[in-house]
Amino acid sequence: MSRNIIETVLGGVVLIVAGLFLVFAYTTTDIRPVTGYTVTARFNAIDGLTVGSDVRVGGVKVGSVVGQRVDMEEFRAVVRMTIRPDVRLPDDSVVSVSSEGLLGGKYIRIDPGGSATMLADQGEFANTRDIVSLEEMLGKVIFLVTDELESGR
Repeated sequence: MSRNIIETVLGGVVLIVAGLFLVFAYTTTDIRPVTGYTVTARFNAIDGLTVGSDVRVGGVKVGSVVGQRVDMEEFRAVVRMTIRPDVRLPDDSVVSVSSEGLLGGKYIRIDPGGSATMLADQGEFANTRDIVSLEEMLGKVIFLVTDELESGR
C-alpha cells in the first residue's frame, strides 16, 4: 500500500514540474503573437511563410503574421500582420519575405524607408519584394552549369 502512495506522489511531482517548465518556457520565449496595429502587404509569392511567422526590422522581432489570403482579382498573396504599437514604420518601407537560413523558416523583413509619413493602422505597404525560392535558384544554377558544359564541348 505504501508503494502505491509513493508512486502516486512521485507522479504528481513529475506532472507539477513539467507544468512549471511549460509555463516558464512560454513566458520567457518570444512565441506569443504580437499585439498592436494591423498592416498588410501584397506579394506574388510567399513560399513557406505561415501564420505566426515573425515580422522583423533589423533582425529584431517587431510583429507577427496573423493572416494570409489570395486576392482573387489580382491573384496575389495578401499578408496581414500586427506590429507593436511603439514601432512606427514609414509608408515607403520595403517589405520582403526572407529565410532564416538554408533550412530555416520564413519571416517578413521590413527595411524602413525615409518618408516622414508613417503607416497607419489598417494601412498597406506599397513596396514589396517577392521571395526567390531555393528550388528556383538551384534550377537556374543547374541550367547555367549545364549550358556552360555543353557550349564548352
